[in-house]
Amino acid sequence: MNEIIKLNNISKEYMLGDEKITALNKVNLTVNRGDFLSITGASGSGKSTLMNILGFLDKADDGQYFFEGINQSGFSEEKLSKIRGQKIGFIFQSFYLIPELTAYQNVELPLIYNNIPNKKREKICRAALKKVDLLDRMHHKPNQLSGGQKQRVAIARAISLSPPLILADEPTGNLDPASAKDVLSTLLRLNSEGVTVIMITHDNDLSNLAKQKIQISNGKII
Repeated sequence: MNEIIKLNNISKEYMLGDEKITALNKVNLTVNRGDFLSITGASGSGKSTLMNILGFLDKADDGQYFFEGINQSGFSEEKLSKIRGQKIGFIFQSFYLIPELTAYQNVELPLIYNNIPNKKREKICRAALKKVDLLDRMHHKPNQLSGGQKQRVAIARAISLSPPLILADEPTGNLDPASAKDVLSTLLRLNSEGVTVIMITHDNDLSNLAKQKIQISNGKII
């Protein structure tokens, strides 16, 4: 099966005070392995809710979510957490690096959580940092790195367990143009190696580089 993600009539509602907000309204979406998908939309359109559901950070109220051909909709939180940790690499606008840890130690964290032996961890961390051209910064802490370097550490952390899917939420939003270009080049290179990438962005130039583009408005794909 070539599909990595298939959404059937996914809906999600929130209560805002006494008002019911429809964040997603019967969304259907298919993402094939090796795709690079961009998601755009105005603030409040539902794109962040969609990303959270795709990453098992939130659950839909209705509809079916097939990941690697398996319906995840009825899975327990524990099972979804395991899938999230092993199958999906997350990249956020704010990096979410631990300031007290070096670049190497930040990349190492998911490997520790997944009980990877120490010797193997070292090999994986070095390979991931090399892939984002940061081996020479592996002992630097986040406050010793530029914004672009921090995001590349976050990418190295995201790919450390070789997940088939990367979810990137405004990955260049806090970066200057040169750093943004570096980060996007890294994502494109990973995609060329077979990693599926789904990226939220407000930048039309970035969106146009994706193989597949969708726009969300009022909880629907348009």
